[in-house]
Amino acid sequence: MRSATRLCGSSDADGAWRRRTRTAHVVLVRGRCMASTYADGARRQANLVVRAGRVAVFIGRDRELADLQSALKVHRLITLTGVAGVGKSRLARQVVELEQTAGGSESSWADLWQLPEERMLAALVADACGLSDHTPRMPLDAICQWIGDRDLLIVLDSCEHVLPACRRLVEILLDQCPHLTILATSREVFHLDSEYVVPVEPLPVATDAAELFLQRATQMGVLPEPGELNRVTELCTYLDGLPLALELAAGALRHSSIEELLRHPRNDLSREETDHVHPVSPRRHDVLRTALGWSHELCTPKERLLWARLSIVLGHFDEPMAAALCAGGPLSVRDVEVALAGLVDKSVVTHRANRYLLLDTVREYGRFWLEQLGELDSMATTHASHFLTLARQADTTWTSAEQTGWYRTIKDAHPDLCAALDHLLAHRVDEALELATLTGFYWTCCGHAHTAQHYLARALQAGDSGQQAQMRQRAIWALGLTHLLQGNHATGTHLARQCLALAHSDQNASGLLRAAYLQAMSDLLQGNAQQALDLLDDALRNAQEEGGPAAPSEQAAMMCRMLRLFALTGLGLLDQSREAAGTLRDQCVAMGEHWIRSYTDYQLCVIALREQHSDAALEHARSMLNSKQQIGDTFGIALGLDMLAASFSADGDGRSAALASGAGQRLWDAVGHPQRGAPDVQPLREAGESTARQLVGAGTYDTYRRQAAHADPAAMLSWAAGGDEPL
Repeated sequence: MRSATRLCGSSDADGAWRRRTRTAHVVLVRGRCMASTYADGARRQANLVVRAGRVAVFIGRDRELADLQSALKVHRLITLTGVAGVGKSRLARQVVELEQTAGGSESSWADLWQLPEERMLAALVADACGLSDHTPRMPLDAICQWIGDRDLLIVLDSCEHVLPACRRLVEILLDQCPHLTILATSREVFHLDSEYVVPVEPLPVATDAAELFLQRATQMGVLPEPGELNRVTELCTYLDGLPLALELAAGALRHSSIEELLRHPRNDLSREETDHVHPVSPRRHDVLRTALGWSHELCTPKERLLWARLSIVLGHFDEPMAAALCAGGPLSVRDVEVALAGLVDKSVVTHRANRYLLLDTVREYGRFWLEQLGELDSMATTHASHFLTLARQADTTWTSAEQTGWYRTIKDAHPDLCAALDHLLAHRVDEALELATLTGFYWTCCGHAHTAQHYLARALQAGDSGQQAQMRQRAIWALGLTHLLQGNHATGTHLARQCLALAHSDQNASGLLRAAYLQAMSDLLQGNAQQALDLLDDALRNAQEEGGPAAPSEQAAMMCRMLRLFALTGLGLLDQSREAAGTLRDQCVAMGEHWIRSYTDYQLCVIALREQHSDAALEHARSMLNSKQQIGDTFGIALGLDMLAASFSADGDGRSAALASGAGQRLWDAVGHPQRGAPDVQPLREAGESTARQLVGAGTYDTYRRQAAHADPAAMLSWAAGGDEPL
């Protein structure tokens, strides 16, 4: 903090910072920063929303676009390569948009810049493809099986920092998926025989570069003076037509004229200091660092400090997060607010709909200064502590109206949560265990089951200090849940028994309920409804007898009551199940809770189908889907679509039944399982399909189902919830 105080204090300190700014370029790209190798500064420019509400228009690149569109017709691996900030990602985004407009293949976009290293590469690509795998398969195997013979375009954006792992992944995907095309952006090519390389050069300075500069300057309300317009081309030449450098220069016009910018000394670094990831056109690296240096020098001392501290964030952030992470020492909360606005004005921070983002190259520049200040380790700790606090808040409000918001927050914060866990595993094992546990359930429900299992297993293996016996028991429970959802009943049951033993030894009422929940789920999935009911009744009865501080958490008790509905329905005790489901659902509605509520609707739908009340079944199926969509639970949405299909069939609507079934099948493919759920529900699915085939004819049913399986998933879900039919 001493360096930061000196930085934001006297004018002498300011002068020292400015002198250091001019030499910062020497070590900016040595690879010393965590994020230093996965930068493409032009990435995400496609959707850049400026302050005036206008959207940036794609400029130039006609030859490259034509080349790419032709290449996509004949090549299966295309790599856009070039220096940082040249616009590789923006070009990739544009060609994908053109392909989609022309009715091209379905596409998926994987932002590899989120990865600090290669370990989670396949899991990230699977998530980008919409694959919410609930099987024990390795993620790469799951991706290959999910893609199969489908026509699909996958974009791998920013490959250079995980290039060896990307090369292996690309080779396997292209070998196993015959109709897959991969478009990659990287500072270094893969060097594969099948690779078609498209070099991305800077924009022509007298035309496209000048147009881009003037467009950005105009959008930010700082159009150059008429007398300066004849110097625009000179500035574009000075910046080699590099798009990110032009963006930064346009932002710098708020505080400097073009003449003043041109008077800045050109970066004359030795060639030994260029980017070792892709040592091509080293002067252009100097140009980009020069433009970053301009922006840095134009910042106030407090803006520079905020820039450095914000570089610890990998994903999006908002003002409260910026204040929570970066306030301290010379920066008050008010200073953070003012400095953040200043960084947006200077185009250092990208601002979109109340969310902020540092582009990769800008982040690595800030990360260098964070290291120079001696704050890299302390900020990593602050960052990890912030996300641990976030997870604790999510956990304590899980049964409240805040639940759906927390699901979105945890899902959006995925790269930062992984970074926080990596830091804590290296430095604070107890806190790593807690964070993995508190996020594990959210991740399992939101399609990150492999990530949850990975970090839970690592945290449990990292050691047991004995200080967190209850959290360790809960971590084992969360890990057991991931195994059960993958179909590993033996492992899930083994972990349930571990939970039970730990809960008994610690006299932990909540732990006993969680252990009962895990064991009962295993029993239900294997068709042992009576055994599950007996176990849950015993656990809930014992929990009611507990009093005082040892009383179990409401969350654990409600989850056991929810699972008890499955057992009652499976045993045919429909009146008891309906009454218990209604009571629990009312409680969930009063709380604003959706996860448990969705499963009460699921059971009420099953009961209505068995009692041949099709209107009630449709109502509950749609209610379940609404709750599951708010959470983003792919597995639950697939279950809901199955129930909707059976309900339509019972209501005499064979076409809608086929459409719902087809939409559900696509999600089951993404989950990686054949249709799941308690075994007693399978006859309802089969009876519904049989009836629907009779209603519309077997061939027509298959046609409708196939159309739905290939339709836009979001449109199908909107229809399933009561919207217009998209087909």
